[in-house]
Amino acid sequence: MSKNIVWHQASISKQDRRQKNNHHSCILWFTGLSASGKSTIANEIAKALFHQNVQQYVLDGDNIRHGLNHDLGFTDHDRTENIRRIGEVAKLFVDNGQIVLTAFISPFQADRELVRTIVEQDEFIEVYVECSVETCENRDPKGLYEKAKKGEIQN
Repeated sequence: MSKNIVWHQASISKQDRRQKNNHHSCILWFTGLSASGKSTIANEIAKALFHQNVQQYVLDGDNIRHGLNHDLGFTDHDRTENIRRIGEVAKLFVDNGQIVLTAFISPFQADRELVRTIVEQDEFIEVYVECSVETCENRDPKGLYEKAKKGEIQN
């Protein structure tokens, strides 16, 4: 990092935003296999929060890879960078006083721990969406399990 970069303190604090929003801000980090239901659950919770006037936003793995992380693949290194970037974006939402719901496979515990360390202790809630591989394979809405079995995709 350049020594010429200096953090600029915002004129409105996270606490001010939380007070105005009448709620705490945090990351709800949904992790699990592809097709386990992470995005579906995150979006249903977001909808319920929205109807309760809670400031929230869903960051979905595929959606993020269409833009911010379009340059990343699925190697271990790229997966780690994907989660690092998402963690930084999610932190901005938390600083803005919102609840950010993230839906990412995020297979590496170390990557999730990194995100946990960049926010305050009560600002990261990890939710493992447990679903058997068989169920995920049967759902397979993106056809990824079938492509993997055929050797068409790796990682």
